[in-house]
Amino acid sequence: MKVIYTMAVIAALAVLTGSSTRADNTMLASADKEFILNVAQCGMAEVKLGELASQKAMRDDVKAFGQMMVKDHTAMNAELAALAMQKGVTLPTSLNAKHQEMIDKLTALPGDKFDAAYLADVHKGHAKDAKDFKAEAADTKDADIKSFVDKYAPVVNEHLEHINALKK
Repeated sequence: MKVIYTMAVIAALAVLTGSSTRADNTMLASADKEFILNVAQCGMAEVKLGELASQKAMRDDVKAFGQMMVKDHTAMNAELAALAMQKGVTLPTSLNAKHQEMIDKLTALPGDKFDAAYLADVHKGHAKDAKDFKAEAADTKDADIKSFVDKYAPVVNEHLEHINALKK
């Protein structure tokens, strides 16, 4: 029964994404797989950081930005999960040590120091992500990954601009 359900989910995702149900990891370039795994880690971290900011931030605009991060990165993560399944890439289910350490550091900060530290961390992360998305757009030969990058690179760039405005 579980196999039938899994096949139904794969077929449904294929219909939704307009792709075949074949998960072919052998055709995926290692750089593309690395990009997917990195975006998954960053996306999970952004959701957790956004949740933390929406609870702990002192400024209302930083709280609102945290809520936006949760919404936007949850949507991105869902599409990435479908793409990863289609490409035969197993996504991580927990944060790596680097991202967990960042969350732990921010969690421990008193409220009056949280906002600036949060904005600095998400700025650094989004600046790196913007470069990674730009490089992936130029390098990937995979049409599905290119479509994902084309859809979400502007979102990452908008987030970066929003962070810059909040830091002023």
